[in-house]
Amino acid sequence: MEPFFDFLRGYWWLVFPLIPAFGAVASGWERASRRRHERRLEILKIKGELKAAETAARAKPVATASEPRPITRPSPLPDQLDRLFGTHDAVTARWLEYELDVAKLIDYPAMSDGRQPLTAAFLKSKKIADGLRPASASAKVTPEQVAEYRAAVTDYEVAFELAERDARRQSTSGLSEAERKRLATAKQLLSVATDEAATAAERQSAYKRARRELDGLISLSDEAIVVLETKIAAELPAPDAPRADT
Repeated sequence: MEPFFDFLRGYWWLVFPLIPAFGAVASGWERASRRRHERRLEILKIKGELKAAETAARAKPVATASEPRPITRPSPLPDQLDRLFGTHDAVTARWLEYELDVAKLIDYPAMSDGRQPLTAAFLKSKKIADGLRPASASAKVTPEQVAEYRAAVTDYEVAFELAERDARRQSTSGLSEAERKRLATAKQLLSVATDEAATAAERQSAYKRARRELDGLISLSDEAIVVLETKIAAELPAPDAPRADT
């Protein structure tokens, strides 16, 4: 240790240039300590706010499936349900124009093809909207149920618009040349089947041939077949009444 003290006695004047450096280090430690303290205070404040929020949430009553919120009237907004029913029915009516009109389906076959992504999405949204629809505007439903039904109707309307637009855009372009010819033939045959000028035999024959051309290309619903056959039957002459024996 003696050499060290001899060094200090010989070079004591070096202490003065080092004083500012020691002061800067001390000042840096002080600032770091102050930042750590402020950070701890901030963390404690955030924890306090979270705890208060959790306490308030636990104290707030929550409606459950087993304990629904009381309903003071049959429907929160009957007029709102009526408007939703109108939109729902309007979309369904537009869809039925394709579903029940075989000639229209021939022009836009994608509207009956569940393999088409947009058509499949529309059919799915229809099922959801139909399932969420209240029985009537006076049905006992909660505001949440009305909001859910409103969202489903909106999805249903948008999905139909997209499916119809896509079906009209592609028309029969997604089919082969042979398939397009079969559809064109089927459409001509259906014109004969519903033509008043054709004989009963011609109409029946044309209808059967049209069904064969459509087989495997377009999926006809039972309702569409009934509508078509009813239309054809209406064009057929009534059978002669049996003559009374004289």
